[in-house]
Amino acid sequence: MTLHWLDRIWHITGSLPLAAGQSREEAFGRLDPLFRQSGTARERRGDTLTFRKKDQAAQDSMSVFDGGVLQIRESAAGAELHYRLSSRALLFCFLAPLLFLAFAQLTIVLGTLEKPAAPAVAGHKDVKKLVELPQSPIDKALGAPAPDKPKKDGTDLSEGQDKKPSPTSAYVFAAMFAVLYVAGRILEDRLVKSLFRKALLGLSVEEPALGMAA
Repeated sequence: MTLHWLDRIWHITGSLPLAAGQSREEAFGRLDPLFRQSGTARERRGDTLTFRKKDQAAQDSMSVFDGGVLQIRESAAGAELHYRLSSRALLFCFLAPLLFLAFAQLTIVLGTLEKPAAPAVAGHKDVKKLVELPQSPIDKALGAPAPDKPKKDGTDLSEGQDKKPSPTSAYVFAAMFAVLYVAGRILEDRLVKSLFRKALLGLSVEEPALGMAA
């Protein structure tokens, strides 16, 4: 059960009924244009089509997916198309919040372990020995400018003395990627089902999906 839940993080699965009287050959024939794209390799064996994508173009209506399997199965209700698609973009958006939360916790720990800075007095003779305000690891990773160094006369040391590395930016990025994952997971599920349905009905599928990689 746990493995199934983990698998669903970056895989999208679903099924669609074929039109009454639609043969397997006709169904795969209508789906085929979706996989005749730059960077896409496909292989079909009987009732199963397997595809892989590498360096796919943004104009590809299925560019968010890196590979998958499509299979036509017979059931009591008739023939159905079953699909299982994988997306590294979804996996990245799922893992990114965890990474930024780890940065936030690291920032908090460093702030706790930081020793209090020595009292700042204007005209202090030994200003060079005063502790400079450290930069948050997440701010450094994102290329933020380093904190200003203490002035030689020590006039600004008292202002920055009580400041500690803040995990706020890490929390903001974690929230952004979490929202992006949830929205992308729901949106891509609906978009790819709509894309396959249109293809099976013979409707135009030339327009790219408005998904995460579009």
